[in-house]
Amino acid sequence: MSRYPALFTLGIKIGDLHASLKKVFESCDLNMIYDTPEYVMAREIPGKVPFAKLVTVEVLIDRTRATSDAVQLKLVVKNEELPLQSGNHCAVMFEVINAAINAGEDWTVLESFTSEEEAR
Repeated sequence: MSRYPALFTLGIKIGDLHASLKKVFESCDLNMIYDTPEYVMAREIPGKVPFAKLVTVEVLIDRTRATSDAVQLKLVVKNEELPLQSGNHCAVMFEVINAAINAGEDWTVLESFTSEEEAR
């Protein structure tokens, strides 16, 4: 299984976060399938790649550290594909999602940290 984690601190009001995340995910061809105040899951729309390569994105929203204008997110992009190549589909989608978050119109990226690939 391929897993690519990231940590973001975004300059946005927590009440505006979910709608903005949905826009970003839709721009990456991801469908939000689960949405709670502290957890969001989105999945890649089937049809473009084999089933095992479909990417799932999990976002943990740290409401305990949220301020009136900043929110911390822990994000994991993963799929069932073995990370045998550095340019595997999960890695490519991780870069696409990171770029979309960094270019998000509704927030300012205050801090970001991405980790190297973890294979599990």
